[in-house]
Amino acid sequence: MNNEPWLIHCDGSAVPNPGRMGLGAVLTAPDGTQHSLSALAEGRGCNNEAELRALMAALREAKQRGATALVVHCDNSVVVAQLAGTAVEPFLRLAPLFDEVRTLLRSFPAAQLVWIPRHRNRDADALARAAVGLMPKRPTSAGKRRR
Repeated sequence: MNNEPWLIHCDGSAVPNPGRMGLGAVLTAPDGTQHSLSALAEGRGCNNEAELRALMAALREAKQRGATALVVHCDNSVVVAQLAGTAVEPFLRLAPLFDEVRTLLRSFPAAQLVWIPRHRNRDADALARAAVGLMPKRPTSAGKRRR
C-alpha cells in the first residue's frame, strides 16, 4: 500500500449566488497522474454549498481511485474553518453536508484539509466555472492597484 498522499485541489461555484452549482477538482496521484472533475450539481445552492459538494465529489473520486492518504486544498476559509472546528458560528442550514464531509474525511487513514489562497486554486476554479458555462477568471496583477 502506498502511503504517499494524493493532492486534491477543489472548488465550487454558484451562479448567481445562490444559483446553479458547479463543482471542480484536480486530483493528483502520488505518481503525478492528474484526474480532473468538472460537474454541474443538482439543484441550486450558495457558494459554500458548492464548495462542500465539490469537496465531497473529490473525496469520493479519490476513494474510488484507491487513495488512502490525502492533502486537500480548498480556497474557502469558511468551509475550512467549519471543518476544522475553529469557526465561531456554525452553518445550521449546511450542517448535514458538513457532517457528510467529515465522515468522508475520516474514511481515509490520513487526510489533511488545507486552506490556500484563490490564486493557487485556479485549475479547480476553472473546472467549477466550466461546469456552469463560465469562462475561467482572468488572473489579476498582484502588484497593481485599481483606483
